Amino acid sequence: MSERAVLHVKGRILVGADEVRDELWVVGGRVSYDRPAGAREVTTVAGWALPGLVDAHCHVGLGPDGPVDKDVAEKQALTDREAGTLLIRDAGSPSDTRWTDDREDLPKIIRAGRHIARTRRYIRGYAHEIEPDDLVAYVAQEARRGDGWVKLVGDWIDRDLGDLSACWPREAVEAAIAEAHRQGARVTAHCFAESSLRDLVEAGIDCVEHATGLTDDLIPLFASRGVAIVPTLVNIATFPRLADGGESKYPRWSAHMRRLHERRYDTVRGAYDAGIPVYVGTDAGGSLAHGLVAGEVAELVTAGIPPVDALSATSWGARQWLGRPGLEEGAPADLVVYETDPRADVRVLASPRRVVLNGLVVE
Repeated sequence: MSERAVLHVKGRILVGADEVRDELWVVGGRVSYDRPAGAREVTTVAGWALPGLVDAHCHVGLGPDGPVDKDVAEKQALTDREAGTLLIRDAGSPSDTRWTDDREDLPKIIRAGRHIARTRRYIRGYAHEIEPDDLVAYVAQEARRGDGWVKLVGDWIDRDLGDLSACWPREAVEAAIAEAHRQGARVTAHCFAESSLRDLVEAGIDCVEHATGLTDDLIPLFASRGVAIVPTLVNIATFPRLADGGESKYPRWSAHMRRLHERRYDTVRGAYDAGIPVYVGTDAGGSLAHGLVAGEVAELVTAGIPPVDALSATSWGARQWLGRPGLEEGAPADLVVYETDPRADVRVLASPRRVVLNGLVVE
């Protein structure tokens, strides 16, 4: 179908959690709820339609050893597209993926620049590894390179301690977050453990990735500040294997990782119940496969989040949080069509009937 062809989507259009329409039209790649005058239908798609899914923690261009070639990055993006993920917040990548912006057949990417980590306190080849005195300068640099986000590594294993610990002094993160905000960028941070969370939130951070260290005493602080979390439960599922691998050298770290894994569902449900915004992210890239968005939504439901709210965390709510449109009049026609109602069973997300990106049926 050509870019200017008319597409008719009919059935049940899930414009929002409580707003359902019977049909929409795609004209010139954009959504319309008015039948175009004199239109000759080229393609009709029927089913249950959602806005293109969001993976709010994904790494296009990142592999186990760092940056990957363009053809590998393309395959990653296409795998996400096949799963219905049409909007990605790339939560840190050493690769320049700006070339994808010129491809109408690839998901849209909101970039957070490259990870910023403490020296020797993250996965080799992934991040800028620096010391606290340089943190503000690197945050400013990545704020200019990104699309309104900056990614810090808030904690990682301290080999001398033998366990997870915070990477940055309080005054360093306060200055860095203030600089990002001055430049109009939001800040998020990788955090597995408990130790870095209070300083980051009180310093004004906007989001925390993983957030497995969120405890009952910290939940009210997150809720009062409106700090979002992206739990990446499909990644947290790997903690027992990681713990087994580090048992002999870092037994304290291994035991800590197992505890974080064991209470993961209670952590997420506690956050949700307190009103903390929760969004879907898979942590795809690096060592984790792309295309896992349906599995992450199912994990949120397993954790106790109601299905409609879990759907919102990857569709209506997530798009609003990231400042991108859903299925509003005139918005780019990025949508996924399913056989049955995903509100009744989120597992249907694993089997898209059709994927429409920029008005083109791509799957």
